[in-house]
Amino acid sequence: MLILGIATVQIVGLQTYRASLSADLSDATERRLADRLLTIKRTLTGLPEKLREDAAHDLSSGAIEAHWSPDERAVEADGTNALWADLQARLIELAPELAEGGLIVGAQGGEAPDPHVALISMRLVDGTWLNVSLLSWTPRIPGAPQTVMVAWMIAAVALATAVLMVRWISRPLGRFAEAANGFYTTGRVAAVPETGPYEVAVLARAFNDLQDRLARSIEDRTQALAAVSHDLKTPITRLRLRTEEIDNDPLARSIAHDLEEMERMIDQTLSYLRGDRSDEPLRPVDLVAILETVTDDLSDQGAAVTFQGPRAAVIAGRRLGLKRAFVNLVGNAVKYGGTARVTLAENVAQVTVTIDDDGAGIAPGDRERVLLPFVRLESSRNNATGGFGLGLTIARAVVDGHGGTLDLESAPSGGLRVSVTLPKTAA
Repeated sequence: MLILGIATVQIVGLQTYRASLSADLSDATERRLADRLLTIKRTLTGLPEKLREDAAHDLSSGAIEAHWSPDERAVEADGTNALWADLQARLIELAPELAEGGLIVGAQGGEAPDPHVALISMRLVDGTWLNVSLLSWTPRIPGAPQTVMVAWMIAAVALATAVLMVRWISRPLGRFAEAANGFYTTGRVAAVPETGPYEVAVLARAFNDLQDRLARSIEDRTQALAAVSHDLKTPITRLRLRTEEIDNDPLARSIAHDLEEMERMIDQTLSYLRGDRSDEPLRPVDLVAILETVTDDLSDQGAAVTFQGPRAAVIAGRRLGLKRAFVNLVGNAVKYGGTARVTLAENVAQVTVTIDDDGAGIAPGDRERVLLPFVRLESSRNNATGGFGLGLTIARAVVDGHGGTLDLESAPSGGLRVSVTLPKTAA
């Protein structure tokens, strides 16, 4: 927008300047031409008649061809030629004696006279006439490379100044982004300097206040979650102990199963509410080791799980959070697809983990919805088939907390493919 504004101003200014220069040049040309014609007239007036014709020839040059004769040669045109009107007015202005029949400006004779050629007759003092054939020309305005260069210099200086000012104003915005990312991934408040332009300083104060409020809210929620976890698990433990006193074994096993399901539901819900903001710091972790641990544990349980990848892939991450995410993802592949084929690929900047299964897959319209908390595509409330609807949600929260992405696609075998992309450096 700045360049467009500067270019518009410069173009308008340059055109205005050229129009003004054209008008000045035309005016100067008419004045010089009138002065020259009057100079020829005065020169012939002071010479004897026998010398006038030769003198008129000698004074002719360029667009002017002068002749002397006892009578006028020009014939008054039917209408004034606009091309020569200014010159006629200029001649009368400089020589008022020509106003009373002493000046005739006529077009070139013939059936199709050239409007660019005029025949001018001016009466001398003794009644003889100076007849001039005059060819018009358009004054050429010289180029203005210096003007254009100055315009570009002004634009360059203005643009450089604008870039510096914008960088100075927007520099705190980069600190806002860093503080926001750091607060999301670590949960620690990173105060932004409340300096810079007035609006930026106000924004910094509001941003720091928002961080403080969120930090207090997260701390209060964490304490409440710890209390809820303790208060819920204590009676569950007492009930489990009391089931051992029940003589009816089928009833005892049923109650124990319900208590175990309740405890797992509480653990899943608390894990989701905690999200990925934990006290576990970012550190170099071998993602291959995590995936091998997950796949080996499932293989030991009899699941059809395979892993393919390099010997090591080190990223900056949280080991416990990543393990929890991949346990959920690989476990879902085994649970709903019967098999899990885990593949890891890496490049200089990131690693990509793909998990394919042989199940029925997920319809494209449901892939975004299934990532929401407590959403289960399986309509029954049987956790053996439908789960609690938090596994994918927790996995995506962990991946987001590492600055990565989690995508659901169709596997080549027709099942579901889960693609997880994680940066090698901290987000």
